[in-house]
Amino acid sequence: SIVPFVRHVDHTEHDVQVVVTEQGLADLRGLSPSERADLIIENCVHPDFKNQLREYVDEAKKTSKFLHTPHDFETVFSNPRTLLISNSQDLK
Repeated sequence: SIVPFVRHVDHTEHDVQVVVTEQGLADLRGLSPSERADLIIENCVHPDFKNQLREYVDEAKKTSKFLHTPHDFETVFSNPRTLLISNSQDLK
């Protein structure tokens, strides 16, 4: 897992240069936040979640196209419990 199990973590995007998971490696040096997201999804995300994350990032880029770091807060905070239940069912 690359996400700490805590409520809040303060670190800048510049603190992370390389991400390594069971799925692969993403060298993030010199990349923008959007490019980082694309590379992490491509190289480090489990195949069961790639499409879901790709759809989210693509939509976030559309809705926040002039922002340095694209987000779609309406989707993120709409109903996380439903998302968790849906994902756990898909993995069975």
